[in-house]
Amino acid sequence: MRLVILGGGESGVGTAILGKKMGYDVFVSDFGKIKDNYKEVLNHYAIEWENETHTENKILNADLVMKSPGIPEKAPIVKKLVEKKIPVISEIEFAAQFTEAKTIGITGSNGKTTTTMLVYHLLKSAGLNVGLGGNIGKSFARQVAEDNFDYYVLELSSFQLDGIVKYRPDLAIITNISPDHLDRYEYKYENYIASKFRITMNQIEEDFLIYDADDEAISEWLKTNKTKAQLIPFSLEKTFKKGAFLNNNIMEVAINEEEFVMETQYIALEGKHNIKNAMAATTVAKLLNIRKATIRESLANFQGVEHRLEKVLKIQNVQYINDSKATNVNATFYALDSMNSPTIWIVGGVDKGNDYTELMSLVHEKVKAIICLGVENKKIIEAFGNVVDVMIEVTSMNDAVRMAQRMAEKGDAVLLSPACASFDLFDDYEDRGRQFKQAVQNL
Repeated sequence: MRLVILGGGESGVGTAILGKKMGYDVFVSDFGKIKDNYKEVLNHYAIEWENETHTENKILNADLVMKSPGIPEKAPIVKKLVEKKIPVISEIEFAAQFTEAKTIGITGSNGKTTTTMLVYHLLKSAGLNVGLGGNIGKSFARQVAEDNFDYYVLELSSFQLDGIVKYRPDLAIITNISPDHLDRYEYKYENYIASKFRITMNQIEEDFLIYDADDEAISEWLKTNKTKAQLIPFSLEKTFKKGAFLNNNIMEVAINEEEFVMETQYIALEGKHNIKNAMAATTVAKLLNIRKATIRESLANFQGVEHRLEKVLKIQNVQYINDSKATNVNATFYALDSMNSPTIWIVGGVDKGNDYTELMSLVHEKVKAIICLGVENKKIIEAFGNVVDVMIEVTSMNDAVRMAQRMAEKGDAVLLSPACASFDLFDDYEDRGRQFKQAVQNL
């Protein structure tokens, strides 16, 4: 069997290692540059690779192709493979067939990284033999090749779910759905929603789908579509016989006849959206029969995720917050909603078809100045020009942070929450977040 892998990043190299171990004839092709550390790994395993080109006769003779999630369906080489009816799958689909482990699959427009890390933290604290992978950390395929975990907690993007055929998570979570990546879905929101719900398409009666019952897109889909999985909702507004909900300031999770309760003030993560993430993670822990004391302790000591509402430093009584992971409007909504002091907001980057109207009331209420950090800021200026007193454009992170410091008064906050992709001025959202932290430390 010839396995061709498009993309020589984390998921590509992981799949190559697993493919080699399982006796496939493996070839890795990346149209961009493969990083040196990945080249070393491929050489170590004697796996043939190429970069900065796609040699068609070495690709179109594949029996199976694993496409990295970053490569769009409309890439010419992918179109040719589809025309030739050569199956094109994701790393998740490839790796899942080679493990007996239970998997917990987590998707959503926002909150999926935090929820994934929190579920992993809960399972690990309970002493379970658990791996963390998918859209985060070490590739799932590589762990299947090299480790022997009983459980995998997998963060799954819509792009990874587009490439599944038979994969079924034992437990699935959909944290929420809001418009994102529409450029990859013909600008049709319903295509993106359908993509997220692929997470449950192969689930059977003994599986579970845990979902946000307050989310309009999720509720609408469930009204008109069927899944075989058992449904477990969570909500800040409704209560359930079976599910997770709020009762005054107490989080209640009712599953398996007994209830787990915890006052929200003791949950380490702040903000309403994080109560939802805690509900989803606690539901998983309850379904896996983890002890209440372990759950309580884990929720209280969880550290959070880098670049997601990460408190960097307090300087002259001004709090600097790195939320570089907010690459869409909905994520920035959560960030602004959780701010309790007058805020100087650093926003901008590559706009993915954003509609800023849903941020209006929050900007009115909380934002005193806006710093636009991007090459093209027209839409942001049009949206908020009349809402805030001060609006400035900059083209470097250092300038953004220095301007913010000049404008900030005691008790203010400076929030980097871009609501956009980062590819105009930075490598990725992590590079953007690190540059922000560095600039703050240099003040």
